[in-house]
Amino acid sequence: MQSDAGLEALLDLDGYVIAQDLGCWVKVEAWRVVATPEIPHGIRYSLMLHEPYGKRIMGYDNSHAIKPPKKFKYAGQRLAYDHKHRHIADKGVPYEFRDAYQLLADFFKEVDRVLKEMEL
Repeated sequence: MQSDAGLEALLDLDGYVIAQDLGCWVKVEAWRVVATPEIPHGIRYSLMLHEPYGKRIMGYDNSHAIKPPKKFKYAGQRLAYDHKHRHIADKGVPYEFRDAYQLLADFFKEVDRVLKEMEL
């Protein structure tokens, strides 16, 4: 696995629940795994923003491959595991994992955006 300045910070956040504005909260899960073609960076993660009653409203994770729309043929192509859910009903869109620091920065920037929209 490549050296990643943010990796230890991400791993240290594993299990944390972080209060946010409007009664929302963030839950972080992150741990090392053996690198595979699906998870080449060797990290499993789930970064989720929840509304006050516990429903996920946005998140980044790599727990499963994204299912492509039925109108596209993906035979023989590698499906993305790193993805984000942009809203409650979103089944996921690919996320380009560069490193753990960028993952955290992108996620918390999106948290700020979602919370700001909720205030309107």
